[in-house]
Amino acid sequence: MNMRGFLRPGIRIKRWLFIGFVGMLLLGTGFSGIFTRLGLGVDKGGTAALLIILGILAEYTAIRGFLGSGAAQKRTKGLGTGRTEGSRRIIHKRILMRGPRVVAIGGGTGLSVLLRGLKNYTSNITAVVTVADDGGGSGVLRTDLGMLPPGDIRNCILALADTEPVMEQLLQYRFKKGQLAGQSFGNLLIAAMNGISRNFEEAVKKISQVLAVTGQVLPLTLEDIILYAQLKNGTVVRGESNIPVKAQEHNSPIDRVFTKPESPKPLPEILEAIENADAIVLGPGSLYTSVIPNLLAEGMVDCLYRARAPKIYVCNIMTQPGETDGYSAGDHIRALEEHAGRKLLDMVVVNSGSIDRELLERYEMDGSRPVDVDGERIRSGIKVISQDLVSRQGEFLRHDSMKLGRLITKLTPGRGPGLLEYYYHIIDMTQKNRS
Repeated sequence: MNMRGFLRPGIRIKRWLFIGFVGMLLLGTGFSGIFTRLGLGVDKGGTAALLIILGILAEYTAIRGFLGSGAAQKRTKGLGTGRTEGSRRIIHKRILMRGPRVVAIGGGTGLSVLLRGLKNYTSNITAVVTVADDGGGSGVLRTDLGMLPPGDIRNCILALADTEPVMEQLLQYRFKKGQLAGQSFGNLLIAAMNGISRNFEEAVKKISQVLAVTGQVLPLTLEDIILYAQLKNGTVVRGESNIPVKAQEHNSPIDRVFTKPESPKPLPEILEAIENADAIVLGPGSLYTSVIPNLLAEGMVDCLYRARAPKIYVCNIMTQPGETDGYSAGDHIRALEEHAGRKLLDMVVVNSGSIDRELLERYEMDGSRPVDVDGERIRSGIKVISQDLVSRQGEFLRHDSMKLGRLITKLTPGRGPGLLEYYYHIIDMTQKNRS
C-alpha cells in the first residue's frame, strides 16, 4: 500500500495505530534512558518521566480511539451492519476472556440468576451445581431413567448460553397435557444426550457446546445422592423436595442436612477450578437444599479453605418458609459454617434496596420476610457488602443479575470490571450518536 492509500480517509483506525506506535516509542525511549547515553541529560532533567507520561497518554488515546472507531461504529459505505456487529462481538469476547476466574457454587433459581449477570463481565466461569433435586420433572426423570436430576443444570446452562429468545423459550417449555405434563423440553434434551453419552458429565458438556455456553457448568458429583435433613425435634426427612414441607408440618426448624452416600466425590475439575479461582461465590439460593449440599462432598471444604480467592456468600433477599424462617444474614452464615466445620467466608453480600409494598405483603402471606442484616450476629472478620440488588420480575423477587454480576467482579482483587464498563460506555455513546 502506498502512502496516499494509507492516508485515504476511512474508518479512522490508521490514525489510532499511528498514535499507538508513537506512544510505544515514547514509552520505550523513556524507559531505556537512550537520551542519557546520547548525552542529552534525560535523567537529570526528568525528561524520561515526562516521556513515559506522554507515552501512557498516547496509548490511552489510541485504545480509546480504536474502540470508538471501526470496531464500534460504521463509517464507510463498504462496511455493513453485520460486519460492525461482528467486530463488537469479537472485541467483547476478547475482553471477557481477560475477566476474573469465578467459581459459583449452588443450585436452583438463585445460581442461574447470578450466572446470567456474571457472564457479562467474564467468560472464565465455573458453575458448580448440586444434584440432590428429586422434585418436579427432574424427579420423574431421575426415577424413570436412573439419571441425575437435570433441572438445575438446565437453568444454569441457559443462563450462560448464547441463545436466541425462541430457543430459550423452547428449552424452558413445559408440556401441559399427557404423560409429559409438567416436564420441560430442556430436561428431555439433556436426558437424550445422557443416553448417548458415557456419563452425565459428558452429556452436560455436549449440551453446553451446542448452546455456546460461556464458561462451564459442572454437576457436583456423578454419584446418585439423596439429601436428608434432621429437624430440631429429631425427625429425619428424606428427599430434597420434602425437607421444607416436613419442617413446616412438624413446626420444627432444620438442625442439619446430610447425604447418602456420605461424602460423595466431586468432579476433579471442580477442585481444580477452586484452586485457581480469583473469586468463589456461594449462593444465592436455598440455604439447606441448594448451597450447603455442595459443602458435603469429599474434600470440598478443605479445598475451599486452602483457596487463596475470597469466599463470598450472597445472602438471599427473603427468608424461605420451612427452611430459613426468621433467619438473619448472620444465621445463614452460622448454618453454612457449622456444616463446613470451620470458618470459611471472607465476605457476605446483602440487599439494602427497598421492596415494593404490595409484593412484600404477598410474600409475607406465604410466611416469607426480608432477611435482616443484623451485623452484630455476623462474626468478626467477615466483610459485609450492602447494596441495592433487588429486582422485581413479575410476581417474584430476585437479585438484579447485572448489578450482582458487576459487584462480584468488582470484589475480585485486581480484576475489576473497569475495561468492560469502558467498552459498554463506548457502545452506548455510539448508539446515541446513530440516533
